[in-house]
Amino acid sequence: SPNPVFPPEQRMVLLACGPFTPSDGVAFEPLSDLLEVVARDRPDVCVLFGPFLDAKHEQVESCQLLGSFSDVFRLCLRTIVEGTRSAGSQLVLVPSLRDVSHDFVYPQPPFPCPELPKEDRARVLLVPEPCTLDID
Repeated sequence: SPNPVFPPEQRMVLLACGPFTPSDGVAFEPLSDLLEVVARDRPDVCVLFGPFLDAKHEQVESCQLLGSFSDVFRLCLRTIVEGTRSAGSQLVLVPSLRDVSHDFVYPQPPFPCPELPKEDRARVLLVPEPCTLDID
């Protein structure tokens, strides 16, 4: 007898767009709230669109950050990677032209991330903007 046709397995995909900081600080409270949702709902895939450190942010425009743009971005990226690790979600990071720590060219190359921990490399995908994403 022919094999029954099974519907494709459902996937939960979470999409979120930056900026992930409030306009008056770089404490990343909205990012923390997002990571709580990821930990609770355990989506199969999280697609996060920048800006991760917004060029229009007050403290960026007035040069009041305590660290370099790349240092603040690396902290943000580490927070995202570590914050999604327990959920096991596939993580896709898409840059924005407003990311101050990245190239202001279009199309944009993926974020460089040479310090990505080995255990996270299989689940973290750094993509260019624009890109085509095929989930399953």
